[in-house]
Amino acid sequence: MRHAGDREKMVKIRFAPSPTGFLHIGGARTCLFNWLYAQKMNGKFVLRIEDTDLERSKKEYLEEILESVKWLGMDWDEITYQSQRFDLYREYAQKLIKENKAYKKEGAIFFKYEFTEVSINDLIRGEIVFKELPKEEEVIIKGDNTPAYNFSCCIDDALSQITHVIRGEDHISNTPKQILMYKALGFEIPQFAHLPLILAPGGGRLSKRFGATSVREYKEEGYLSEAIVNYLLLLGWSPGNNQEIIALKEAKEVFDIKDVHKTGAAFSLDKLDWVNSEYIKNKEIGELTSLVKNYLKKDDFLPLGTKTDYLEKVVGLFKERITKFSDLISWAHFCFYNDFKYSDDTGDILKKDLSKETRVLIERMSAIDEFNKEAIEKEFRAAATNCGLKARDLVHPVRVALTGRRIGPGLFETMEVLGKERVLERLERLINHWKKEEG
Repeated sequence: MRHAGDREKMVKIRFAPSPTGFLHIGGARTCLFNWLYAQKMNGKFVLRIEDTDLERSKKEYLEEILESVKWLGMDWDEITYQSQRFDLYREYAQKLIKENKAYKKEGAIFFKYEFTEVSINDLIRGEIVFKELPKEEEVIIKGDNTPAYNFSCCIDDALSQITHVIRGEDHISNTPKQILMYKALGFEIPQFAHLPLILAPGGGRLSKRFGATSVREYKEEGYLSEAIVNYLLLLGWSPGNNQEIIALKEAKEVFDIKDVHKTGAAFSLDKLDWVNSEYIKNKEIGELTSLVKNYLKKDDFLPLGTKTDYLEKVVGLFKERITKFSDLISWAHFCFYNDFKYSDDTGDILKKDLSKETRVLIERMSAIDEFNKEAIEKEFRAAATNCGLKARDLVHPVRVALTGRRIGPGLFETMEVLGKERVLERLERLINHWKKEEG
């Protein structure tokens, strides 16, 4: 038997999402591995929209799927829609009826299995032998005249000249059925590769709690597309040499579907966060600021009139500390708004009234001409010494005064970013807080 994957034929690979829901992590990884192998083999990548379920297929899901694939850095050479090919599927079903390979019963058309032992050479798993099928007949055209999955899948793969079918291992049971349909229809059989499932941290199928959320949700959380792609690559494949950070353009050169692991890979949100933080740290500050600005603007978090140079300073303040852009919504609130409250865990810090010492600090801060971290630190330490305090005794209440929190980025860098006016106003606010407490 001649296979569609023979060397003389151009490699053609497809990803076939169903627009009955958003694109989730598992589907995104399948898309990525298909796209990468097409790139590696100088082939074509086809996006096939399996929208045969007319009731559940929604335009909003389709738009999100296409947007997510593009956002992740992938493109396609062709796009087809199964809903536009119903007449074609019925035509092939009638052909099988005429050849006594299918029959009509109770409003539906059934395929007759001429079963013999079926084997495939899976590109990931090696030889897989199927000795039996779960049932003796299979619906190929449903009672409502829409095609069943296995039938439409075979026809589209064959007519689109798909050479490699790369999909999740949950489709292994469909493979012998489809091979028998390929044979009955006189089609060439593609090569198969079945990817391991993405597992929950403790094993078992991935649930929404452990990351089976849509790509859109990760985007809304402020993950970078490059980081998500990088992490997806690590779920079942490795570039070798313990390398964990790899760009898509580099992966295109070294990826091979045959190197994908057979066993399931456990999803780790902590690992995704780490990968994303590495990409954030390595971004040039100008590009990172632009991305942050677009992210913060969409939720109306960024005040109107925020200057780019100020935002760049804020981004620089948190660049080494955040794992995703949504962290800035809470962590950097104090950089843009004055209406924050002192967090509940700061009570022990504010218990000791340091109004006099803070007044000394205000005087020294007011006298600084160039309000940079070097000058700020010098005057800060001098103020603490003059008041008979260690610098750290003053650091904690001042941090709470400026940020509302007991922890945060470097204090002197924070003061420089906020600027003299804001710093002085917030120190005065702390003094007023102590006055109220006394009252």
